[in-house]
Amino acid sequence: MRNTINNQLQRFLFLFFGETEIKPLFFYTVASIFILFGLIMQSPSTLISGYWTILLSPSNLITDYFEVGGIGATFFNVGTLTLANTFFIHRNAPKITGPLLAAILTVMGFSFFGKNLYNSIPFLIGTFLYSKYSDTPIANLVLGALFSSALSPVVSLITFGQGLPIYIGMPVGIVSGVIIGFVIHPVSSSFIRFHQGFNLYNTGFTAGVIGLLIASIMRVFELPVSYDIEIQQLFSPLVTSFFIIFSLVLFLCGFILNDYSFKGYMKLRKSSGQLISDIVIEFGTPITLMNMGILGLIAITYVHIVGGQLEGAVVGGVLTVIGFAAFGKNPFNIIPIMVGIYLMQIAMHIDNPNTTSALLAALFGTTLAPIAGHYGWKAGLVAGALHAAVVQNTGTAHAGLNLYNNGFSGGFVAAFLVPILDVIKERINKHERIRKG
Repeated sequence: MRNTINNQLQRFLFLFFGETEIKPLFFYTVASIFILFGLIMQSPSTLISGYWTILLSPSNLITDYFEVGGIGATFFNVGTLTLANTFFIHRNAPKITGPLLAAILTVMGFSFFGKNLYNSIPFLIGTFLYSKYSDTPIANLVLGALFSSALSPVVSLITFGQGLPIYIGMPVGIVSGVIIGFVIHPVSSSFIRFHQGFNLYNTGFTAGVIGLLIASIMRVFELPVSYDIEIQQLFSPLVTSFFIIFSLVLFLCGFILNDYSFKGYMKLRKSSGQLISDIVIEFGTPITLMNMGILGLIAITYVHIVGGQLEGAVVGGVLTVIGFAAFGKNPFNIIPIMVGIYLMQIAMHIDNPNTTSALLAALFGTTLAPIAGHYGWKAGLVAGALHAAVVQNTGTAHAGLNLYNNGFSGGFVAAFLVPILDVIKERINKHERIRKG
């Protein structure tokens, strides 16, 4: 009887997961659940008006959609954008493995504070045009297309934040997004050499440079562009419960598919996470799902321990950590980074670790997880501490136009640290070889 139930349960889960892939049905289902949860949290009339307000928001960092349109409208925004992106991937990618899984969940996360259908679609159009222009198969560009919407605030800020008539602001904003979606692909592929793959949010670094150029041009012409971090206060215990359950379900799906065991999970310790590290392909879907669930619970636990709340932006951080559990992150390489960031925040006396910006630094700062994975936990502590300091200053440079600000900061930290750590590691290895004779 028990074997029959287990077989039926695994057969059901295989509707959503393959041995080394995540099937589109999983994301269509998750998106529908988010939309349903949104409808539960707000009445249809207030949800529609809230969603409309979200679409009309300038959306630069940090625009918490919980505050802008309400919790229900925000979940509706996440669900609709996830449906659109899943359809785009379903049509153009052969299968969903670690990188695309990370991309979808990252976009989901940032749909809580900066991304929506209006300001994201132009980047997909730009990608399509680049594919035609460069004779590059669209399947090779899908990953970059999703991550390129890091600069989605550019579209919204030009459309709604410059005081332009809508018939001027809208086409200019959309064209700007299309152009960015076109140029970001060749630029991003070259920038990965800057940090040698030790910054997981490579597109965040690329977007930071592009955002810096755009913000500089806008400032020269005295166009309205500002970077203001507002204190976020709107949260709900139901949201916290939702994401605890979400993380547990991911873990249980993996646990069941892994024959109710942790077999193979500890092998993740051998993975540094350095780009490109596809956990789904390397370790299989069951281990990946377990890792996603565990990292989600670690992220939520951290927020709780330091006294924070799952506001919209913080939820985005949690989802991004969950996503990159399929693309380089594991408990062994993120915890040293988070501890380093926390200790530096205590030492700086600038932000309490429970403020929105501090929580975002701790969660998104795990972009540097490969440093801890490759060089050890002590290097992870140093990387986290440096990141906590640097990220305080990078947002102003691009005026919040780059949603992946921690990826921008992480690129500089990795580029600075990695050569130094290589020298230290080589010297240690040399002494070890001499000692062994």
